[in-house]
Amino acid sequence: MNRPTAVASPARTPAPRPGTTLSVASLGTFVALIAFCAPLGNMPTVAAALSAGPAAQTWILSSMSVGLAAVLLTAGALADDYGRRRVFHWGAWLLALGAVVGAISQEPVLFIVGRLIQGVAGAALIAASLAAVAHAFATPAARATASGIWGASVGAGIAVGPVLAGLLDLAGWWRGLYWALAVASLAIGQVATRALAESRSAVPKRIDVPGALTLCAAMVLVLVALVEGRQGNTAATVLCGVGAAVFTLAFVGVERRRPFPMLDLALFRRRDFLAATLAALATGAGIIGLMSFACTFLVKTMHVSTLAAAGVIALWSGTSVVASLLARKLPARLAGSPQLVIGLAGVGVAMLTMTGLSPDSSLLRLVPGLLLAGVASGLLNAGLGRQAVASVPADQGGLGSGANNTARYLGSSIGVTVVSIIALDPAGTIDGMVTGWNHAAVTMGLISLVGAGVVAVLVRGTTQPAVGG
Repeated sequence: MNRPTAVASPARTPAPRPGTTLSVASLGTFVALIAFCAPLGNMPTVAAALSAGPAAQTWILSSMSVGLAAVLLTAGALADDYGRRRVFHWGAWLLALGAVVGAISQEPVLFIVGRLIQGVAGAALIAASLAAVAHAFATPAARATASGIWGASVGAGIAVGPVLAGLLDLAGWWRGLYWALAVASLAIGQVATRALAESRSAVPKRIDVPGALTLCAAMVLVLVALVEGRQGNTAATVLCGVGAAVFTLAFVGVERRRPFPMLDLALFRRRDFLAATLAALATGAGIIGLMSFACTFLVKTMHVSTLAAAGVIALWSGTSVVASLLARKLPARLAGSPQLVIGLAGVGVAMLTMTGLSPDSSLLRLVPGLLLAGVASGLLNAGLGRQAVASVPADQGGLGSGANNTARYLGSSIGVTVVSIIALDPAGTIDGMVTGWNHAAVTMGLISLVGAGVVAVLVRGTTQPAVGG
């Protein structure tokens, strides 16, 4: 039996307003990315305050990725079937809860729990926000502009998070960031309830509980395997890796038998969907993987402050904001899937220009590569936002967003692991760390270039599909 709220009054359900939808969705994504990137700006202070050892520090940096990647696809499917505004609202309130847990934590385990909660919340916000934007902007031209603005919010969050954390760190109030995130999240949730029009799939499906549980278990185990692998815990890595494979096979088996699966596996036969998913994976594994390690490298090897290191990273992410906003001016023949190829190739070349460092190199040596990477990343953020929803049926934007962002954050976890293995010098020498950075930048650059080549092959000779169809 339907609840009374299924037919909402005009006062409870506002009329669709594309501009308002885009503003609220972008703001929610912006705050989620601030939460995601904040520890990069003050990790030494947080570690000292919580008495966190090396293993705990690794989990502090990785736990939100675990929460994000584990439930993004499920959150997207829920948004499509039960309401994008509703899932967005839940995500905002849950992000506030996770932030409060982080603010009051006195030891690392509770702080990590708060980060996991923030990851789940961020998944709801990101998946529902992009789906709501796709629903509000139906024409290709309008959606290109909207996806550029949404993509800019991703870059803006990455830029602001570490810098804000670094500034509050200097003021001796690192916990203030988490209280501010809690207040901002509650405000966004309240605004979403009042300002966003509800939207959902024309034919909502019952929640695919077996699919959601097996996928969540598989994602958690593969991410735990990656984190434990960075710590050299071979037994846990192998055990979690085997478990991830088992649950992945179980997920595929469940989805093939369900009459209305959470993820229609036939989507992977669509070249545009496969190209967008692989582009997101390569984005995470390449540029995000390297930039996630950059703060550690700059602080420990180049001997700059955490705030200065965050400022260097902001040169990349800040440039990406401008590039995302300007991406709508690309010629039509370069928009969509070709845009992903250009972006991946650009970040690949950019990372190759950031190699060849020596112990006495200046930070200025990195500036050209960071600027080029920023431009290319902006094109990627806008293109991925557009193709995530353009490569799935029109009423499954949440699913498309969830699948694409799952690939991005899974890729980033893989990338951070690979970079950590390559770049960290066990002896901790300056020469060894610089050499490790050079090798990591080359590796990540080649991953991005290979990704660009694979995506180019997938989309070669195809016409751009109707957006959202």
